[in-house]
Amino acid sequence: MKKKYFSILFAFLTPLLFHSVYGQCEGVTLESLSIPGPFSVAALDEEDGIRNGPDYNGATIYYPTNGIPPYASIAIVPGFTAGPSSVEAWGPFYASHGIVTIIIGTNSPIDFPEARAYALLDALETIKQENIRPASPLLGDLNLEQLAVSGWSMGGGGAQRAAVLDPTIAGVVALCPWLPNPDFDHNSAALIFSGQDDTVAPPSLHADLHYEATPVSTNKLLFEVENGDHSVANSPTGGDYSVGKIALSWLKLYVEQNDCYCPLLTDNLLVDPPAASKVEQDFICELLANNSPELALNYYPNPTQDRVYFEIFQELNFELYSPYGQRLQSGQLSSSQSYIDLSTYALGIYYLNIDNQVVKLIKTN
Repeated sequence: MKKKYFSILFAFLTPLLFHSVYGQCEGVTLESLSIPGPFSVAALDEEDGIRNGPDYNGATIYYPTNGIPPYASIAIVPGFTAGPSSVEAWGPFYASHGIVTIIIGTNSPIDFPEARAYALLDALETIKQENIRPASPLLGDLNLEQLAVSGWSMGGGGAQRAAVLDPTIAGVVALCPWLPNPDFDHNSAALIFSGQDDTVAPPSLHADLHYEATPVSTNKLLFEVENGDHSVANSPTGGDYSVGKIALSWLKLYVEQNDCYCPLLTDNLLVDPPAASKVEQDFICELLANNSPELALNYYPNPTQDRVYFEIFQELNFELYSPYGQRLQSGQLSSSQSYIDLSTYALGIYYLNIDNQVVKLIKTN
């Protein structure tokens, strides 16, 4: 599990760094995840001049009118036979928190997940065009490196597939996704919602398998809403508002790369959540690791099946930690003993403290 991050990393970095980072987080609280958020929202459609993409049918862009650009963006597609109105509530919600949202229809109501994946990619192209369209109120206001995709049912399966097709996508929010035999080889942080009583896409046949099919090296979270049906995540109010709060925190953390939202997930929203019948999580918040100086040593391969080799020119002390903060090994690396052996450990992420720096090592199969 990647979620146990602070206990490992606090010991290795200075209090000065901690205070400089967290001093910026005072306004990020559970109360700040309100529905709606602090910003006013407006909408654009084709009549306002936005692009009409060939791989989808009709779109509405929701955007904040008084936020602070540049903005992250997310594209959302509905499910089998459903129209944009089925997921419309997400548009104003995300926009009110500073995330530009495009909600699209499909060329055919019976489009399967792969077609919905291409529809999402086409929607992101429309977002990119708004950043350069002279008459757009979003001209120059979008961060095109902070893009996410989402969808309900077959659209949720399509969102995962879109991340496979486009590795620049930073995040995925799958809403009770439907897609048999999933294969999701991507690095986009993936949040999966499911409903315990979903009879259309039973979690054991879809969402659970989607979580397992998302690589172990990818940050991922599965949140199953107790007594939830197939549409429990169609609105941010689902699961007694927990769906919206978790989705927003996930996008802020992994798409906007705002580490202030990390403790909201790990210390609050995912701690014995009353709305959940099941939570599976395999993610890490990398606030402190990202601020650690880059290790000057060369090391390879990473990910690895067994050993990670280091180019060592002097003896260096090391400690290897599990994702739970348990110290697994300690010793010295040298020119005669220049590797860390992960062969006896389970697949996942481990942390190596070496030369007063933290290195993330990935054990794969």
